[in-house]
Amino acid sequence: MLKISNQVTIPAAEIDLQAIRSQGAGGQNVNKVSTAVHLRFDIKASSLPDDYKEKLLVLRDNRISREGVIIIKAQQYRSQEKNREDALHRLQELIKSIAVPRKKRRATRPTKGSLERRLAGKIKLGQKKSLRGKVDSQY
Repeated sequence: MLKISNQVTIPAAEIDLQAIRSQGAGGQNVNKVSTAVHLRFDIKASSLPDDYKEKLLVLRDNRISREGVIIIKAQQYRSQEKNREDALHRLQELIKSIAVPRKKRRATRPTKGSLERRLAGKIKLGQKKSLRGKVDSQY
């Protein structure tokens, strides 16, 4: 059972964890032992609330396939247990990130002082530019 919040949990049966061989250098150990973990989580077939599912499917993340499956590969550690915990933690963080509601922007008006400062700056800049014109010679 993976706890996302007080109300939302994911049963362990919905998360597919497979041990695979790790990539990269590591000598004989990397060729013999399957320490990396491949996590697959089907968003559409999960027991997550519908609003969570919609937000996850809309999310533009490389870990989410077109079919709506989250794929996480954990191979940072040398032990399978630590990689399993890392993969589950990363899935938990991904789902928690969409659970936070975004603040709506409230339209505000600029203050009178800021408007005056802006206009004064525009006038000053205009005067500076007008001085760059041709000079009339009166000789």
